[in-house]
Formats: sequence, structure tokens, C-alpha cells
Amino acid sequence: MEKVGTVSIIGGGIAGIQAALELAKLGFLVYLVEEKPSIGGRIIELNCSSCQLEVPMDCSVCPVIPKIVECCHLPNIRLLTNTQVTGVSGSAGNFVLNVLRKPRFVDEDKCTGCGACTENCPVEIFDAYNMVQGKKNAIYFPLPQAFPQIPIVDKENCLHFKNGNCNKCLEVCPTTAIDFKDEYMKIGVESDAIVLATGLRIYDPSAVKEYGYKRYKNVITILDLEQMTSIYGPTGGRIVRISDQRKPKSIAIIQCVGSRSRRTENNFCSGVCCLYTAKDAALTKKLSPETEVYVFYIDLRVFGKGYQEFLNKVRNDLGVRYIRGRPGGIWEDPKTKDLIISFENTLNRKAEKLRVDMVVLSPALLPHPSNQKLAEMLGLELDEDGFFKSPNPVASPCDTTLKGIFTCGYCRGPRGVSESATQASAVAGRVAETVALTKLGEE
Repeated sequence: MEKVGTVSIIGGGIAGIQAALELAKLGFLVYLVEEKPSIGGRIIELNCSSCQLEVPMDCSVCPVIPKIVECCHLPNIRLLTNTQVTGVSGSAGNFVLNVLRKPRFVDEDKCTGCGACTENCPVEIFDAYNMVQGKKNAIYFPLPQAFPQIPIVDKENCLHFKNGNCNKCLEVCPTTAIDFKDEYMKIGVESDAIVLATGLRIYDPSAVKEYGYKRYKNVITILDLEQMTSIYGPTGGRIVRISDQRKPKSIAIIQCVGSRSRRTENNFCSGVCCLYTAKDAALTKKLSPETEVYVFYIDLRVFGKGYQEFLNKVRNDLGVRYIRGRPGGIWEDPKTKDLIISFENTLNRKAEKLRVDMVVLSPALLPHPSNQKLAEMLGLELDEDGFFKSPNPVASPCDTTLKGIFTCGYCRGPRGVSESATQASAVAGRVAETVALTKLGEE
């Protein structure tokens, strides 16, 4: 297929991947720039659980994984992982992105992903993903389902860089893919158009001191619970208390942690939390029917085909108990490590307490911090919450105030996986139209 143009996409989550696939199939050469070592965004951290629930609810993961694999293998998609954008110049039809590729210390062309290096590395460091065991090696795969399936070296903790006495990963690598001489690389990427798909960041609930996150072991996040329920996760699909590895008899999930609050300055609703909280509550009941599950909420906001019916099933058929009210504090029983939640039930205006084995926090989903930097580079506007503005949200929702630069996914505002993918497909059409008109104008 003849190349019809070149597009740079900043962000390798579901929105960036969908836009890359659509544009590649239209004949564009696509550069997909992702600051992390693998593409997939937050979606590859989630558990394929909706398929297990037998309810009218779309699975977030199953349709995405094949897209990620295809993205890694299409010849006209160039993956630039572990790479940051440092500057942008030019205009529509003639943009130049300056990017900085950080060293992985593993040759991506030689590596087969066999894992021999990670298995033989003598150094163990903290692993934020594996919150139960909390350990990974100094050379590691970013996630079990990382794409590309290529490890990366933590230079600060690698013994080779600390004292020069260790070459274990190099010795066991069957393809000599370990490259300790790998360096930072500056790359200039010429593009006809730019797509921003920077995604989101998860609010750190440790800022809400009264909930005890990172202070009490049995207070975890909804993402931690997701990873527990996965057979590929740190517990092999078992839900356990971090303090003693015991199966919890009761779990409380608290929604809107850090969102819809003037105290945290995150006044907006994240849009998808009520739905995925219901999904994880349902999955917990499926894996452990005898476990009591409570959900604290301000109000419930689910929309889309089948979603209200799903929520009704969770509440009425599965026995998940919903409590309207935002808890005021959580305290740990020093002997049992149980957690006592103090709250006001806003339906009956009564102050109550609830003792549970584990608390799960559902934190706010916020704009990615790179939005501010990119907005300054490109001369774009952000709204008061940090999302990219559109000059006409109704007629041109994917456009920005600059011709040739487009946005899709969560960087535009709260939305779920399916809506992000749909918007990315729309962006591909707008890019193709704009590039064609720009080239006609040049001629």
C-alpha cells in the first residue's frame, strides 16, 4: 500500500492503539510514542473478568489484547516505547517531534522474551504492581502481559552498573540481547499530523490520610483487587488480606476517593468508577460467595446498554450491600488487623460503624500530568480540570485549536474503554481528511 502520510500518536493506551491501527490501514506511516516500556496503557493491568460474570456487560480486556498484538506487528506502525516527547515544531503537514528514547539495555530486535535473564537475576527490588509479594528483579518485564514482551533493566539497582561485578543476565541470554552500552537516543520524527492520546493517571489515595492507605496493610486500591482476581496476578486469582494472606470474610469498597471533592480540587466525576466497582464487587462474590461485600457511594452513575441492569443484578441478586455515604475515617484494630469504618448513612441520617477484614479504595481517574507539558509545547489550551479543550465540542469534538493536532480518549475528559476506542476511530477519519486537504492546498 502506498504511503499517504505520516502521523505521530502520543500515548500507547487503547485510544492511541485504536487510532494507530485505523490510520495504518488507511496507508499512513504511524509513529506510536509511549513513555512506558510497553503499550496497552491501564487496560493491560486489568483482569479479563467480565467474561466470567455472564452479564450483559462488555469485557474491557478481551477485544483490546488482539489490537495490541496487531499493533506490534503491522509493518507501517513504528513503536517508540520508553520514549518521551521533548519538543514539537512546525505546522499541519510539516510537524517535527523531538523525542528522547531512554535506554532499555536490551536489544529489542534480538530479544525473544524467553525470561532467562529475569529468572537468573540475583537482585530483588520493590514491585508496585505485585503488592502481595512486592518483589521483582533488577531486570524485569514491566507486566506479565507487557507488549512488546521485552524486559528492561533497572539501572539504579543493577549490580553491573553499581559495581561492575555482575553479568548474569548477559551470560544466560541465548540471543546476546543484553546491551549494557545502550544509551539515550534523540530522534526527530516528521509528521503531517499529531494525535494526543495521553490517557490518565490514578489519584494516590494516600493523600486522604483518614483512609489509611499505605499505613494499614489491608487497605488496598480497586486496581490491587483487579490484580488479585486475575489468575496471572500476584495471588493467582485468590483474594487475600495482605497482612496474613487470609481469605477475607468481609470487604468494603469506597467509591469517589479523591474525586468530586473541593478538598482535593478534583471536582469532576471520573465517569467509569461506579461501573467497574460493580464489576469487581460481582467478581468478588463469584470467587467467594460467602464474603460480605459493601459499597459506599455518593450516588450511582452508570449509563449504556445493559449497565443499569447489571448494577441491579449486583445489588439485588448477588447480595452486594450498597451504603449511601462517604466514610469519615478508617481505623485498624491492632490485634486482628481488622478495619473499622466510621460513616454517616445519608439515607437515614444515622452515624454508624462497620468492621471489615479489608477495605478497597476506588480512586479518582485524573488527566495525565503530561497534558500540561504538551499544551505548553504546542500552544494548546486545557480546561480547569486539566483536559484538552476543543474549539467546538459538538461539531468538532476531536479537534484542537491548532490545525493538524487532534485528541482522543481520556485526555479529552472522563470516558470508558469503548468510548475511547470509538473516538479514536473518529480521529483517524479527521486526520485522513485534514492531511488530504493540506496536501491539496500545497499542490
